[in-house]
Amino acid sequence: MTRILHVLDHSLPMHSGYTFRTRAILRAQMARGWDVRGITGHRHGAAGPAEEVVDGLHFHRTPGQAATGNPLLREWRDISAHADAIDSLIGRWRPDIIHAHSPVLNAMAAQRAAKRHDIPLVYEIRAFWEDAAVGNGAGTEGSPRYWLTRQLETHAVRAADAVAVICEGLRADLVSRGIDADKIIVSPNGVDMEQFGTPVARDPALTAKLGLEGADVVGFIGSFYDYEGLDDLIAAMPRLVRARPKVKLLLVGGGPCEQALRDQATASPFADHILFVGRVPHDRVEDYYAQVDILAYPRKAMRLTDLVTPLKPLEAMAQGRLVAASSVGGHRELIEDGVTGALFAPGEPAAIAAALAGMFADRDFWDNRRAAARAFVERERNWSSNILRYEPVYEQLLQRPQRISAAA
Repeated sequence: MTRILHVLDHSLPMHSGYTFRTRAILRAQMARGWDVRGITGHRHGAAGPAEEVVDGLHFHRTPGQAATGNPLLREWRDISAHADAIDSLIGRWRPDIIHAHSPVLNAMAAQRAAKRHDIPLVYEIRAFWEDAAVGNGAGTEGSPRYWLTRQLETHAVRAADAVAVICEGLRADLVSRGIDADKIIVSPNGVDMEQFGTPVARDPALTAKLGLEGADVVGFIGSFYDYEGLDDLIAAMPRLVRARPKVKLLLVGGGPCEQALRDQATASPFADHILFVGRVPHDRVEDYYAQVDILAYPRKAMRLTDLVTPLKPLEAMAQGRLVAASSVGGHRELIEDGVTGALFAPGEPAAIAAALAGMFADRDFWDNRRAAARAFVERERNWSSNILRYEPVYEQLLQRPQRISAAA
């Protein structure tokens, strides 16, 4: 049985888009018959034992706490601790493939252990770390740290035996850096249709509790980062309410921008049409999807959003919900305007309001668009089929003549 060790930033029981993609990959690989485990670094902040099974998935933890002090020294120490933990686990479990997932610190730690044990290494990039830092407000494009991180990313890609990325935007960027296109596969974000493929019915009690009876409901369910453009969505509400007096905006989640968004909503002349729910348990998320007519994703235009495809619109489409999104590159890979959803200009509240008002005004197309969106997810973004993209890569790497057999 082929053994795959996934080197991760963090994992379940923490909840994030990162951990949900990891869960989907590991579950699908286990269903394929592979023996799969994950190991997390010091950025995994959930308390727990050094080895645990969560939701049927087997995880190991790097011992100790994240280093402190100078950022470069701190990250170097964390890489070393992670590499030592990977090395120790390899000695006990002897995987056939190491599959490291971004950020690049994980790839650097995994490369040390892979080289020592002569185990093939796949490096999977979900977003470039330097661009993610800019999107989260923790970095500046063009800064020395940005440049250094970009160089490390390129080096890690060159050193890996194979590279996976989640979308065409990331692949094109790597090719522009001189990386051989044949070395890169695209393993796009997907949906576990067994989990998200059966929409739940709207709960009338929850509808009443939220005050949404008879409302046209626009919703966002996710993390409140600046690049998500929720300030533009709130700014669009006055125009949208004038066009659709019964419209309400339901915001589910939280994050760094939450207080600023709440303050903006309070100052809006239509504050009573904007509802913040806060974070909800993951097992209740589907109940909130069921309350929403149109899920809105008004991401701002920047490198991160142009290169990276988000997961949330796919989950909404799998749930049979309508989606409207800004026309950044990451959304254009997922949504065909007028067929599976609606696209509007990023950063323009007037365009957001016009797109949403137009969708509410013409309900005749709703069923067809929902069906087309769900069919797209089932056909091209279903994890049960996405997982097949890794298989030929693994098989090729396992045939390396210099490889040391895990059974040795």
